[in-house]
Amino acid sequence: MAESRPEQIDHFKERYGIRYQGLVADEAMVVSAMAYASRVGVQVMQQGGNAVDAAVAVHFALAVVYPVAGNLGGGGFAVYRTSEGAVHTLDFRETAPEQSTRDMYLNANGKAEPGWSRNGALAVGVPGSVDGMVRLHERFGTQDWASLLAPAITMAEDGFPITALQAERLRDVQDDLLTYNTHDRIPLLGIGWHSGDTLRQPDLARTLRSIQQYKRAGFYEGENLQRLIRSVQAAGGLLTPNDLRSYQSVWREPIQFDYGAYRFYSMGLPSSGGILLAQMLYHLSHFPLAGMGWNTDRYLHLLTEVERLAYADRAKYLGDPDFVAVPVDTLLSAAYLDERLTLIDTQRATPSEAIEAGTIEWQESEETTHFSIVDPAGNAIAITTTLNSRYGSKVMVEGGGYFLNNEMDDFSIQPGVPNQFGLIGGEANAIAPGKRMLSSMTPTIIEKEGDLYMVVGSPGGSKIITSVLQAFLNVTAHGLSLQEAVNAGRVHHQWQPDILYFEDTALDSLTMAQLTARGHTLRERSPYGAVDAIRILPNGQLEGGADFRGDDAAMGW
Repeated sequence: MAESRPEQIDHFKERYGIRYQGLVADEAMVVSAMAYASRVGVQVMQQGGNAVDAAVAVHFALAVVYPVAGNLGGGGFAVYRTSEGAVHTLDFRETAPEQSTRDMYLNANGKAEPGWSRNGALAVGVPGSVDGMVRLHERFGTQDWASLLAPAITMAEDGFPITALQAERLRDVQDDLLTYNTHDRIPLLGIGWHSGDTLRQPDLARTLRSIQQYKRAGFYEGENLQRLIRSVQAAGGLLTPNDLRSYQSVWREPIQFDYGAYRFYSMGLPSSGGILLAQMLYHLSHFPLAGMGWNTDRYLHLLTEVERLAYADRAKYLGDPDFVAVPVDTLLSAAYLDERLTLIDTQRATPSEAIEAGTIEWQESEETTHFSIVDPAGNAIAITTTLNSRYGSKVMVEGGGYFLNNEMDDFSIQPGVPNQFGLIGGEANAIAPGKRMLSSMTPTIIEKEGDLYMVVGSPGGSKIITSVLQAFLNVTAHGLSLQEAVNAGRVHHQWQPDILYFEDTALDSLTMAQLTARGHTLRERSPYGAVDAIRILPNGQLEGGADFRGDDAAMGW
């Protein structure tokens, strides 16, 4: 088994001919947020499992070794492509509790209280992750379910040494753990976590054993159901037993579109990722990106302008398609996008207040984790799953050992009020019982001339979509290796606020001055996201791209 844990490399060296590549493997590969989880997935495939078997094992391993975002109490999306080219997408996004109301986060004066939707039990949506893994395995898995959970159970019981980054995050969350829980049965509580300390989670092991034995019923019924509801209601949350028992994942049609020789399969609503990727790449197809150079002011100006248009549409139109009529066909039509294209000034920044969502004639009718897997037969899966914020709502189920999400913040708690990622939403994403909140998660599989080419996704809240976009373009338009593309500094614009965010490695001083002269407002921010991707090379080998921004690791053989 080969593995790769990338170090930060100054990608500006690429301009001077110094190149680097991620792990290359012949047979199969897993790229995930933690080496422990990637290793588990590879071992499953070495023992005869397929990509879905490996994905189930990786997901539950991440729930143990990556508690900041790996989860039992969250949700997500999966894009699966068989070796024959059939593509399936599964929505296991969380839902709003049956007792939730449209204005539940407004105070007595009718003003939004964003903190209510971000921390504590009132922020918790109905978890979908366990149901999602069961549904995936029942349809496409080949290995014994119990064997796939065994590695996660062992790591929860025996413990594992935490990394320096994990220790830092654990130290930072201590006050919140005490504030938002009514019990102290939390293994993450401790003074002075350090790299190499062992984290043991016996309650989580017990919950995993229940899921191992009873599958879906081990989480959504019985003792775990009682523990979960008791913990949430004691802390002021709304979940009921019926919320858990009635939860169902949904198989949906992928968002499918072409960009030159490439065909994309990405997640549809309630994920906004596929729609926005399609819109942005349609606009960019009208410009000679390769001739502009990597992260030049001309290239980044166009990137910013197409992002501005797409995120404006996101705010107005997108929501759960089971609850609102979303004009997806129109949003992706050439006629609509050509009209929007006329709003792009190729020289100067367009103020966001001058850009509204496009006019459509309606017709009736930031903590996440991603992993990419390709198996020896050529099956591929991209899964993005989340608790939303780091450690979600900060509420841990007493006796269960796992955190619950704070996904209710991804609704529009009040039209025009931004969520924790600065995203503004409207009526289409208003709260309603049983409704799925809009997401930015963008698990994506890409073909080139009919063959599997790339499996990609990222965490990062609202910045997920632009991170995936840039990783793809870094390879295809600018000729970077996958590892270079993943490590390369990123920029992001989301319409509102009207700011072009950039990582410190994304821009040099000259480019900053040129973008400012074009009318852009720039703001440097800390590194974000963690793109984990796999590319199939022309000779059939697999190249891994594991983001240096986290503890991410590529493994294969």
